[in-house]
Amino acid sequence: MRVVSINKPVSLDTITVTDALEPTPGRGEILVRWRASSLNYHDYLVANGSLAVEDGRIPMSDGAGDVIATGEGVSKWQVGDKVMSTFFPNWLEGQATKAKTRAVTGDTVNGCAVEKSCVSQDSLTAIPLNYSYAEAATLPCAALTAWRALIVEGRLQAGDTVLIEGSGGVSVFALQIAKAAGAYIYATTSSDHKAERLTQLGADKVINYKNDPKWGATINKLSDGGVDHVLDIGGHATLASSINAARVGGHISLIGVLGGFTAELMLPKMFSKQLRMTGISVGSADMQNAMVKAINTSGIRPVIDRSFGLEELGAAFRYQETGQHFGKIVIEY
Repeated sequence: MRVVSINKPVSLDTITVTDALEPTPGRGEILVRWRASSLNYHDYLVANGSLAVEDGRIPMSDGAGDVIATGEGVSKWQVGDKVMSTFFPNWLEGQATKAKTRAVTGDTVNGCAVEKSCVSQDSLTAIPLNYSYAEAATLPCAALTAWRALIVEGRLQAGDTVLIEGSGGVSVFALQIAKAAGAYIYATTSSDHKAERLTQLGADKVINYKNDPKWGATINKLSDGGVDHVLDIGGHATLASSINAARVGGHISLIGVLGGFTAELMLPKMFSKQLRMTGISVGSADMQNAMVKAINTSGIRPVIDRSFGLEELGAAFRYQETGQHFGKIVIEY
């Protein structure tokens, strides 16, 4: 079977596909034939060496495929079931803890950039009805992050106002989830073409942040005092504007570091606005199951920008670097 591994010296140019023996599932495990994965910023940091991982680690947190064999004691799945990975394979339910989030798929434990692998029967969920493998593979990280930010932590209600930033995977999913829930959507982007696509997906007002560097204040004014929910993706580059855009008593989900790992806070503004700020790192299997149930009802479909083959993983990350994509980049194998 084909497998990708991260080996030293780590770089996007040294990503290669090699052959390995097919594993056999142990007690409580299932053998999955992975069919697709999708790129996340976390995967990019693993692949380029910014996040140090064990030599020989198999990358990619997202995966969708088929159950092709089951080990002794498996009761949750049968051969032929279509499944997808979980970002934290040991976080099944409840609040996050150090023990539950220690294992990270494609980081501290092997990921989905392999044709076949054995995983615990508990570390998977079903894929949505009538989804392709590529569509399902976009969900475990990006979609669940947006779901948790808005529905679980944000407690989104119909009629709420939401600000999404950019047009990457999490932002596009957040737009779709919020729109399906009956929210009014503000969005930011750097391109008129992407602004048009965001509008087509349901954004009610789109701001080009290159043309309006004070977009946070602009959105605060347009929304008559600020929005209820903000999904901040840029850290240092966006957080000050996100705070400006939020209403008094609003909720800011910190979900990305695209603009830097650190950020300065104007504490008096945080206090005076009485903001609630939550660091979001994906979610649990229970949350993922709830999201799938909602997708089956709402009919949300992922926006896939481009597909690559397993041997093209390095090229896929190079494309991700350009920032030209809208929605998700997938790998199919």
